[in-house]
Amino acid sequence: MSIEILDVTKTYHIGSIEVAALRGVSLTIADGELVAIMGPSGSGKSTLMNILGCLDVPSSGSYRLDGQEVGPLKDDQLAVVRSRKIGFVFQQFNLLARTPAIEQVELPMVYAGVRDRRARAMAALEAVGLSDRARHKPTELSGGQQQRVAIARALVNEPSIILADEPTGALDTHTSAEIMGIFQRLNRERGLTVIFVTHEPEIAYHTRRIIHLRDGLITSDEHVPDAEWRRADGGADHTGGERSLSEEGVGSPAHGSPPVAVGAPA
Repeated sequence: MSIEILDVTKTYHIGSIEVAALRGVSLTIADGELVAIMGPSGSGKSTLMNILGCLDVPSSGSYRLDGQEVGPLKDDQLAVVRSRKIGFVFQQFNLLARTPAIEQVELPMVYAGVRDRRARAMAALEAVGLSDRARHKPTELSGGQQQRVAIARALVNEPSIILADEPTGALDTHTSAEIMGIFQRLNRERGLTVIFVTHEPEIAYHTRRIIHLRDGLITSDEHVPDAEWRRADGGADHTGGERSLSEEGVGSPAHGSPPVAVGAPA
């Protein structure tokens, strides 16, 4: 599913003051790309993520998602696009405190009116190696395990795009690598387009393309050379072949992360 943005601006009005968050951004992201968007605070990266995720619309310019112009869509139409085409993963997981993992993953399907929710939710948890924690509540899971639940929730409606806003920001280094390994596998094995917003170069170099923003403009857009790319999903096995998620042992619990309180996205 391709993304085409042409000369997009976004201006917010705070009383009589105008704040230009995006000042003419153009980019294309092809189906199946693995991309990081970087920039300092106030660069416009979160605004761009909101527009890409159909959580907001441009003030001017064009955004075409899979050939469909997004700007003119009404709120209910944007909600349908989000439900069918986009999965979201946030830094603070956004899990319901008293709800088991399996029911957390079922929630997007409840809103979408999907049947056979339990089987699909379990399959999504299995895809991220957490089927054995299906009945656990967030307080019974480590930070890495909570983020796996959030990834499963993003996957369950079978989107074409995953948007991840600082998905490793609340995790330690070891657990961050495990989470990035899952994203790399999903990108390769399922062909998902995965777009990260991050301020961490260590995370950005797990992707294949890095887009830098500053003051609402793209300042660089470069592919990551093979020599600098950081693979976190285990690589090839001793026979030279690539292992699947289940063969890789992604089902083992995440290590090194104590439970993290659920909060609003950064």
